[in-house]
Amino acid sequence: MSDKSKKTNKVAEFPKTRFAQEDLAKVGEERGVLPTEWLEDIYNQGYFKLFVPVALGGLGLDLIEGLKIEEKLARQDGSLGWTVTLCAGAAWFVGFLDQELAREVFADPKVCLAGSGFVGGKADLIGEEYLISGQWTYASGALHASHFTANCEILENGKPLLDKKGNPVVRAFILKKEEVEILDGWSYMGMIASGSHAFKAENIKVPFNRCFEILPSHTKLKSPIYQYPFLQFAEATLAVNILGISSHLLELISKTFWKRNEIRTYDSKHLKYFRKQEKKTQEKLDKVRNDFYAQVSESWKELQNEGKISKKNLKSVSKISRKLTATCRELNSKMYPFAGLEAAKTHTELNRVWRDFNTVSQHALLIFPF
Repeated sequence: MSDKSKKTNKVAEFPKTRFAQEDLAKVGEERGVLPTEWLEDIYNQGYFKLFVPVALGGLGLDLIEGLKIEEKLARQDGSLGWTVTLCAGAAWFVGFLDQELAREVFADPKVCLAGSGFVGGKADLIGEEYLISGQWTYASGALHASHFTANCEILENGKPLLDKKGNPVVRAFILKKEEVEILDGWSYMGMIASGSHAFKAENIKVPFNRCFEILPSHTKLKSPIYQYPFLQFAEATLAVNILGISSHLLELISKTFWKRNEIRTYDSKHLKYFRKQEKKTQEKLDKVRNDFYAQVSESWKELQNEGKISKKNLKSVSKISRKLTATCRELNSKMYPFAGLEAAKTHTELNRVWRDFNTVSQHALLIFPF
């Protein structure tokens, strides 16, 4: 079977998973980690390796294919989509790793990379090894991760390494799960099953080849996916999670409204008003979704055809990712009151999805609409 056939079949298998089971979503929230059944499906489907080459056991997807899977997963459950997205995003770093290290890391069929964009550590280069200490926040999937990615300021024999502008040099590292301590630091109202805990390391020695830089000029693999700038890659993958969660939330709000109508029977003018708002909301969501995928697709095609993406197109990808997020905030806010007090019951699916949205939409990359 060709690599393309393997990839297509993996994507097509999405509906066969157990992700849509609501009782598993409840289990995940109660335990603060993705349920075992979901993890088994993720490993079987290869979703933690969306952008990892087939030769290393990944799916080898392009950006658009990966985004659509992440959106679908987020629509099923916020923590599910978010964890897959962040861990698959960390696995995307395979394109920048020493390839001997990459083969070692991805030899594990249950490999899962959790990471943090926070520069929380210092790595002192002494001979051929780095001595690393630090503490990092918000590592989604930490409880089942096999490896962690961590950003560190670089020192050489105890002295800070500075760039040409006098700023600290920062590089990323791969750490093994046994080298870190997970800290119970996820105490937020939503995305509970993502287990986005902090972690720390104290005076651990790691070989030189576990250091890497996330720059197109440093990629070790030829696939275009590793030439896509990390900022826009991150913005787009986070935005589709917000889109997926919003689609789920708006669906639940409508269901709740019509269920309430069976009990209290709204008058005709109220029903007419709600139908109008429901229709307008779906139209706006569909439009911004289409605009988003059109813009990201344009940037992807340009990268494939030209070998790089223009600043104009990159700026447009950032802009549409933020616009999509802002539109979701607006639509969710307008529709939420129609769910009534039912939406405030903490044990309901609707409330969990609302909490997930209002947690994940706080991500710093997508707060501003410009």
